[in-house]
Amino acid sequence: MRGTLMFTVRTIRTSLFLARNSLPLVQFSVSNSRPSSNFNLINKIDPREPLSKPIVRYTHSLAAMTKGSIDDRIEGVLNGLKGRHPGQNEFMQAVEEVLVSLKPLFEKQGDDDYLGAFNVIAEPERVIKFRVQYPTFGADGAELHTTTGYRVQFNSALGPYKGGLRFHPSVSESIIKFLGFEQIFKNALTNLPIGGGKGGCVFDPKGKSDSEVRMLCEHFMKGLYRHIGPDLDVPAGDIGVGGREIGYMYGEYVRLKGQPDMGVLTGKSTDFGGSKLRPEATGYGLVYITLEALKKYNHYRYLPETKRAGIAVNCFRGLKVLISGSGNVAQFAAEKVMELGGYVCSFSDSTGTLTSADGFTKEQLKELFHLKNVKRGRLSAMTLGDGMNYYAGKSVWSIGLKCDVALPCATQNEINLEGAKNLAAGGCWCVAEGANMPTTNEAVDYLKTKVDIYIPAKAANAGGVATSALEMAQNSARLFWTSEEVDEKLNGIMTNIFATAYKTAQDFDRPWDLQFGANAAGFLKVYKAYKAMGYLKF
Repeated sequence: MRGTLMFTVRTIRTSLFLARNSLPLVQFSVSNSRPSSNFNLINKIDPREPLSKPIVRYTHSLAAMTKGSIDDRIEGVLNGLKGRHPGQNEFMQAVEEVLVSLKPLFEKQGDDDYLGAFNVIAEPERVIKFRVQYPTFGADGAELHTTTGYRVQFNSALGPYKGGLRFHPSVSESIIKFLGFEQIFKNALTNLPIGGGKGGCVFDPKGKSDSEVRMLCEHFMKGLYRHIGPDLDVPAGDIGVGGREIGYMYGEYVRLKGQPDMGVLTGKSTDFGGSKLRPEATGYGLVYITLEALKKYNHYRYLPETKRAGIAVNCFRGLKVLISGSGNVAQFAAEKVMELGGYVCSFSDSTGTLTSADGFTKEQLKELFHLKNVKRGRLSAMTLGDGMNYYAGKSVWSIGLKCDVALPCATQNEINLEGAKNLAAGGCWCVAEGANMPTTNEAVDYLKTKVDIYIPAKAANAGGVATSALEMAQNSARLFWTSEEVDEKLNGIMTNIFATAYKTAQDFDRPWDLQFGANAAGFLKVYKAYKAMGYLKF
């Protein structure tokens, strides 16, 4: 009887302990690079053992992470994550990029266990998967399709999960995790109270009828609606998900819940709770942060101190700019660059690249807007004016075009090492990423030795999520800001992101290493929040 009672007491104590610490325990599954040191707390806990034993083992595992060279310890954390997420290459690429870049921070961590905290932050808090069924209609009749819907609620240290939904044939759990992981630090850099998340499913809206897209959106929301809310998780758009898709999903959400809740999705039409400039925000924000970098670089590199106050505000004037992609980000980045006097010399889509030697005109940009947003056509259908060329099956970065500034705005890993070498050979001296992780890790390493300014996506394309957070604020306050008000706030946020990344790099004696500055600033903000909430200790 006494043995049974003791077992029950220990089981209850262990259960309470796990309940209280469930989030950090699941995430602190530490696996070192040496097989003999592998340790997983959850697998090792035995309710029949005294509670002190797993704590002792756990403490020992963290102590092991402080031994050896910093490179060995980084490799140990990375190998542990690879073991927990096998075959997820895109996710591991994103993790490795941040982890390796933070080496200078880990070397100066002192009493703070940044490396152990990274192991926590790199593990999603929750991965939600659900079945999505939708019909398509062809000449032979209707066909029912089944796919998997994803929502990775990655990190809520700073606020509700926030990140877009992607409908694209390339979607996988690995890609959604990489996007959610990037979103953590991107959102932290905005200094707004939002956590990181991402979602989506395998679906190609191209060539689908409006009814087919609507039914996919409705079925997707049927699987998602119980997991989201204005104070829990607020999805938005991404590739394949624009205002049309957000509208269909919001309509289904209202039908399922039986009441309106404007704050549950962002990217809505301004007709029902959306924000001004939300479609433009990522592209405009990309140009704003690049402009800040150009201004600072001109101060830093060329001008004597006595003349810096008189520098022209507009540093884009006369620069040749290559842009990849032709969706929202590319379109509005091009619009803003042209407004500032730069020459936009390229666009691309999945079928090829369109170039203009002397830069596209406003009339040509207007035609592209209509082609992509109304006709939903391909760039090959554009009218070719003087100096324009279309390269079927080619990416912007494979042609060998000359430029001053490159703004990759298409998709992940579009710039490989060969593309990076083409940029350097073409005289490019500034790269700012408008897409999520558009450059492979080896291409990033190469570009940082060749170009003067490299702004990673976490900083450069944060304008979209920042304006989504502004939309959340307007919904909560039942307010509606003008375009001018939103634009002023967006510009201020992007200016502050650059200043934060630049200063953090300077503080660690790494001037102009904006990759390190952005990653370190975002990581430290999440780390401090976790530490304050007790997630990094028993």
